[in-house]
Amino acid sequence: MHSSQRPSAVQSFRRATARLAVIVLITYVVLVASLMLFEEKLVYSPSPYPEGDWDPAELEFEDAHFAAADGVKLHGWYVPHENARAVVLFAHGNGGNLAGRADVLRVLHADLRLSVMIFDYRGYGRSEGSPNESGILTDARAARAWLAERADVPETEIVLLGRSLGGGVMVDLATSDGARGLILESTFTSLPDVAAGHYPWAPVNLLMRNRLDSLSKIGRYAGPLLQSHGTADQIVPYKLGQQLFDAAETENKQFIALKNYGHNQMPPRRYYEQLDAWIEQLP
Repeated sequence: MHSSQRPSAVQSFRRATARLAVIVLITYVVLVASLMLFEEKLVYSPSPYPEGDWDPAELEFEDAHFAAADGVKLHGWYVPHENARAVVLFAHGNGGNLAGRADVLRVLHADLRLSVMIFDYRGYGRSEGSPNESGILTDARAARAWLAERADVPETEIVLLGRSLGGGVMVDLATSDGARGLILESTFTSLPDVAAGHYPWAPVNLLMRNRLDSLSKIGRYAGPLLQSHGTADQIVPYKLGQQLFDAAETENKQFIALKNYGHNQMPPRRYYEQLDAWIEQLP
């Protein structure tokens, strides 16, 4: 009696195990497919107008209206300085819009005596369209062209400042066309490297369309480089910033470790003091 029941129990166990394996596999495929389907929404987190402070105190700016090469209409703020030591193009991170960066603009303009333009990628703020890698790179080129004409300087004499996602944008611009200087804050080697830290179970390096592969590009930049990263960054790991800096082959490079600072914290005063000294020694 017992011997006749044993094969049936084994078969039931095998069937249950097979069903569980199928469920797990289907769940995994659905999760990976969702990551692929919603990739742009995970990478880009824009805030459309009127979200944000569009009339910040103690900041006078000009509205910049221009178009990308593919015709998408874009918007930025230009904060000119009468005695500017440098002209800076600022590419912000993946969240919000330019209206949330007034504090940084005040420091760059008033304390560091810089003329600064910040712009919104397509889909952010007052800029039209929807963001993707090729689109935001095109947007940065259009913003630089507008700034060069407005400030009456060659495009290659503009200092490029990129924070987080904007770092990938500015590495592409600097390595393709050159720059007077390159400032990178809390940025990464590539978007798949960042995603791998958040989704270690997914083959993101094989699947992601948006890559911003700064690691493969940074070696082509020969100008001055200032890079900073918070040691407590939980969004873009500190080690990714170090790896990118190590891959830069320019002789004029400097790395600033911001001890115990996270990704979304405004850098401390001492960082801007070091940035001020770096600006002073630009060729």
